[in-house]
Amino acid sequence: MEIGKRPWGSYYVLEDTNTYKVKRIEVNVDGRLSYQYHNKRAEVWTIVQGKALVTLNDKDYEYNAGEVVIIPLQAKHRIKNIGKEKLIFIEVQHGTYFGEDDIVRIEDDYNRSSED
Repeated sequence: MEIGKRPWGSYYVLEDTNTYKVKRIEVNVDGRLSYQYHNKRAEVWTIVQGKALVTLNDKDYEYNAGEVVIIPLQAKHRIKNIGKEKLIFIEVQHGTYFGEDDIVRIEDDYNRSSED
């Protein structure tokens, strides 16, 4: 299982195929991912623990455990942990390519570029 450590938390690759990729993503309290989009994949997030603030194409929405977020191809998106415990969600990516270099960052709290 691939493990990725990030400033906001960590992720674990649960499955990686030619047609989809599945990750478990953990976001620390008050942590948030970069505001970004992808050119080659869409995503579905299932919140399994905690409370999330999701920005999708410049609009904010709150999600709780058991709720699902649909992120279309090229939609700008970000997730923030707004709860008092670790936020955990399962991300299912579907499309034609699943590399980390398909992240186009618009805004990032940690000053990372699209290549980081």
